[in-house]
Amino acid sequence: MSKRIGVVLSGCGVYDGAEIHEAVITLLALDRLGAEVVACAPDRPQMHVIDHVKGEPVEGETRNVLVEASRIVRGEITDVAKVDADSLDAVILPGGFGAAKNLCDFAVKGPDCDVDAGVAKLIGAIHAAGKPIGAICIAPAVIAKVLGDKAPTLTIGDDADTAAGLEKLGARHQEQKVDEICFDETNKIVSTPAYMCAKSISEAASGIEKLVFAVYEMA
Repeated sequence: MSKRIGVVLSGCGVYDGAEIHEAVITLLALDRLGAEVVACAPDRPQMHVIDHVKGEPVEGETRNVLVEASRIVRGEITDVAKVDADSLDAVILPGGFGAAKNLCDFAVKGPDCDVDAGVAKLIGAIHAAGKPIGAICIAPAVIAKVLGDKAPTLTIGDDADTAAGLEKLGARHQEQKVDEICFDETNKIVSTPAYMCAKSISEAASGIEKLVFAVYEMA
């Protein structure tokens, strides 16, 4: 029987949503393992919309996180608030600025951030059930905020300022290279730097594929 893995997306596009390479690598690795993917995202407006050519906000434009994320998974997506944690064996959060803008607002508020209620509920329930969680790139910030009282060990690579922000949330940061994973056995959390360090899609894939395999094996 295939394992059901939730993949929490934050939109579509590195600067204002889910990092597309990271999301697709995650989905491909899960498919190759025979997993059943349950893609989900918050049904809410994005923090803002970024012109990915100019790298600047687009004034007056709004987009919905769920609708944008649906582009990555060919429309097969669910509102994260409606996902039953009992039906999943694990959860993985790809990165991209959307993880720190739409799943939470760490990009704006740092350690004083808030997490989307549906995302927080799902992560909390998965952890309480002893099921594994994977967090890629900046997504460990979401985990640190939700599970900070559990002192999770996480990595975002080697960025000192971001690492300090996670530690203010209660996490313990562990420096890792792009092709490595940080494995918190106690909390069943796996994280990897991906594009926090990666200079190419193949570098990002080197750590993400290890993370997916580790999460799947624990599920």
